[in-house]
Amino acid sequence: MTTVVHGASQVVRVDADGLDVVEGGSVAIEDGTVAAVGPTDDVEQEYPVEGADTTVDAAGQTVLPGYVDPHTHAVFAGERVDEFAMKLRGRSYQDIQAEGGGILSTVRAVRESSCTELRDHLLAHLDVMLAYGTTTAEVKSGYGLSLDAERKLLEAVARANERHPIDLVPTFLGAHAVPADAEPDAYVDRVVDEQLPSIADADLAVFCDVFCDEGAFTHDQSRRILEAGIDHGLTPKIHAEEFDHRNGAKLAAELGAASADHLLQATPDDAAAMAEASVTPVLLPGTAFALDVPYADPTLFQDAGLSVALATDFNPNCYSQSMEFAMSLACNGMRMAPADALRGATQHAAEALALTDGTGTLQEGAPGDLVVADVPRFEYIPYNAGVRTTETVLKSGEVVHRD
Repeated sequence: MTTVVHGASQVVRVDADGLDVVEGGSVAIEDGTVAAVGPTDDVEQEYPVEGADTTVDAAGQTVLPGYVDPHTHAVFAGERVDEFAMKLRGRSYQDIQAEGGGILSTVRAVRESSCTELRDHLLAHLDVMLAYGTTTAEVKSGYGLSLDAERKLLEAVARANERHPIDLVPTFLGAHAVPADAEPDAYVDRVVDEQLPSIADADLAVFCDVFCDEGAFTHDQSRRILEAGIDHGLTPKIHAEEFDHRNGAKLAAELGAASADHLLQATPDDAAAMAEASVTPVLLPGTAFALDVPYADPTLFQDAGLSVALATDFNPNCYSQSMEFAMSLACNGMRMAPADALRGATQHAAEALALTDGTGTLQEGAPGDLVVADVPRFEYIPYNAGVRTTETVLKSGEVVHRD
């Protein structure tokens, strides 16, 4: 099957050197893979529009790789809109959780939900993510905090992945918080001895993550969990240096993690260690926005030679499914250049998920996942903050969303 997206104002490819912007370009996709990208006349000489099975007229619009969201908690039940009002009255994240809200509130809702209910709830969120241009997304567990509930969450992810165009990358986050009925070290024992073996044996996750921070898990507890994950074949990730500095970023470097995420309290030494170990920093500007705290500093990592990935951190406390909004916050809140923000939402986000097939690049030979945005050039996407610019989304060359 051949698909031709033709006549765009811009086509944006991403590579190791940056962005390759083709003015007046087209893209041809054959059997789900990008076959040609370049000026419209050149592409259509080899792949004429009239001979294609599917065509998309992108006149006046911008074509770019489908967004990759490398950090989400999109599988959950219930909502926490009441906590939104509490935050506006000055209550902190830690205050709310100490009173049984926050993560523990969502845990109660998840435990009361069936796998089918969780799957359907996730599918609804994925529809929104797709409409904003996301074609690949990581989804973490972590709102179960017991063997049965964590398995249920990851089984819901697997079932949603069978039904939805977005490719889902599952992460086990049994160490998201300490449940109300457990002591921290005893719960770590349960994660290591019960949850991890069962999740790994069922092949329900690619990554193992842990929340190494104030009110969650210590450095030593995090090490134990991540090393156990490695023993079970799961690649480590880590929530690090969000509220407190616990050397989580250096632990990520020591263990060869795919990414360290959040990093609001990270230091130059952290960035240097991550760079030496090629650990991708994943910054989550939506979280800082939702918590009304200072943003992470991307230059800290860029100066160390690292490429910065961006993600939504979509969850009940950071309720945005839009990578477009994440890019806008990265530019306006973290002062990232638009080109760096776009790379962070595509190529570098794919690197944070250890994807090596060209996802997030729109290069020839890469998956035919792309966004057609109703803007004349890519800088309009973060510039036009809060407005959805995505009009058409293709997954493996098939139109999966069109306004």
